Amino acid sequence: KKKEARVQETNEITNLQERYEKVSPDDIESFNDIPLSSRTQKGLAENGYVKPTEIQKESIVIALRGTDILGAAKTGSGKTLAFLIPVLEELYCKTWTKLDGLGALIITPTRELALQLYETLVKVGKYHDFSAGLIIGGKDVKFERERMHHVNIIICTPGRLLQHMDENPLFQCNNLQILVLDEADRCLDLGFEREMDCIIQNLPHQRHTLLFSATQTKKVKDLARLSLTDPKYISVHEHEKYKTPDGLTQSYIICDQHEKMTLLWSFIITHTKQKILVFLSTCKQVKYIHEVFCHLRPRNTLLALHGRMQQHKRLESFKAFWRKEHAVLLATDIASRGLDFPQVHWVVHIDCPEDVETYIHRAGRTARYHKGGECLLVLIPSEKKFKEHLENNRIPINEIKVNPNQMISPQAKIEALLAKDLNLKASAQRAFVAYAKFVFLMKDKTVFDIKAIDTDKYARSMGLVISPRIRFIAKADKKKENNDRGSQNSSQIVSIGPSSKNAFLGEEDDSDDNVLSLKRRNHDIDFGQEEEKSLQPIEETKKTKTTSKAKKAKLILKKKINVNKKTLYTADGEAIIERNREKVTEIGRNYDASAGDGINIDEAKKVLAEEDKIDREFYRQKMKAKRKLLKKKMKEQKKKKQEEVE
Repeated sequence: KKKEARVQETNEITNLQERYEKVSPDDIESFNDIPLSSRTQKGLAENGYVKPTEIQKESIVIALRGTDILGAAKTGSGKTLAFLIPVLEELYCKTWTKLDGLGALIITPTRELALQLYETLVKVGKYHDFSAGLIIGGKDVKFERERMHHVNIIICTPGRLLQHMDENPLFQCNNLQILVLDEADRCLDLGFEREMDCIIQNLPHQRHTLLFSATQTKKVKDLARLSLTDPKYISVHEHEKYKTPDGLTQSYIICDQHEKMTLLWSFIITHTKQKILVFLSTCKQVKYIHEVFCHLRPRNTLLALHGRMQQHKRLESFKAFWRKEHAVLLATDIASRGLDFPQVHWVVHIDCPEDVETYIHRAGRTARYHKGGECLLVLIPSEKKFKEHLENNRIPINEIKVNPNQMISPQAKIEALLAKDLNLKASAQRAFVAYAKFVFLMKDKTVFDIKAIDTDKYARSMGLVISPRIRFIAKADKKKENNDRGSQNSSQIVSIGPSSKNAFLGEEDDSDDNVLSLKRRNHDIDFGQEEEKSLQPIEETKKTKTTSKAKKAKLILKKKINVNKKTLYTADGEAIIERNREKVTEIGRNYDASAGDGINIDEAKKVLAEEDKIDREFYRQKMKAKRKLLKKKMKEQKKKKQEEVE
């Protein structure tokens, strides 16, 4: 039976591979028209995936041919299946097993998105024999470390993956077949630049690479880092009229900063039977507003999601909002990318997004899969320029006015709460300073201007009687004043005596204009001092030379002294080799013996590579011995139980 199954699989794979070149995206109407394995087809059918979206039609067929892809499509257009299906099919066609190790690596910027992808992969790839792992921060590292060498598909965040690459000797990606970057522009930006560069260096150059995002990167620098081979750019919505989904109604409100709390509270209590996602700039704002509004008891479930929450609380909030029909989620931009919350009615930007790309991703949490949704952007008068940025990027948005009769101010209640609870007051102060810092550090000064905000009124709206001191702004102003003074003083220096031009030319000047001219203003002249004191010679102090640690180290290297060397011997007089301190390989020993004044980096790299091989083998043997001991103990325990029963 096993032989027959293998023969059927090989025949199916050859038939599929022959059909890859023949299929055209225009002829595809359902997933049955795409040359996919019976296992994948079964998984798709069970989960209700019948008709592929535009991005899925275009990208799946091209990806199956082995071409590198840069995929861009509107939010909610089904990009997840566009790369998960090729991952499953490529490993299936290469008859990948658990013994082959890691075959596919999927990297995402946030933990919640990684969890969502993992759940989708488990559903669609239900009938495949591959093992999959979710590697994200906030989970048990030891548990992940012991199982990673058996996993075929890894879905991870950059930080945790790099940690395993550095610390886990069992983790190897030499056989990697396919690399996927979901939300690729975010993965490759400055926030993850160091991590991604280190990860890419550890991956094999010959691999299949897929990049997907709603705002795809086209930077040559980013693409060069990934070493793509003739990538194909697929953008199904590039030539459409608008960048945002058609079912999305977008509007904006102009109000002052101190009116935002009243506006948000009024919005929440008047939309109790709807699912609302509210975006704020900082974690501290989310934390404070969630705490305060919970005390005020709105007639709706109130949840929070930000980067400083513990992992289990983050997952609880994520799953609760996903599950509920009516709820309000206060979140930072960690919820702006890729997360597929069902039936979100409203997306509210209480704070202006950093840029147009952030706005597109935030707004894309509603109006998904050709459904409707509404998006509200709240701007202060100094941020009106952002509306022009949106219109220039093909994003339609209309202004709406607020009905003042429906506005209910919670300020008095918040002030009373803060007077009772000192911890809540401290949280309010931190939120105030965090928002001010966010605005101050933004690059686009045509939109973000800290001086345009009335800080006293804003503090009062948050329940604070006195606005907290914003030290970094005071420091910046002081630095600016000092620079201005320095430029003024430098401009006040004038010449004494004849003009420089006449002095160089050797001409005589009869005019008395320059006889009494000022060289520098604001002289501190002490008229009461004696001449003797002013003419006293200044004694030069002799400086004692201090030798640095680097110089001492160089001296030791020149003398060829082996520092901190400790040799242990057995009872027979044989030297015991300590793996942590001494080199085991011949190349390593030769390198230590021939170590001169400096370090040869190329030679050191070779030595490290050889030593690493032996360390890995030693670790494997150690783990095998450990497992054998465990099995032995288990057998002994079973025997004892059997003897007791008899």
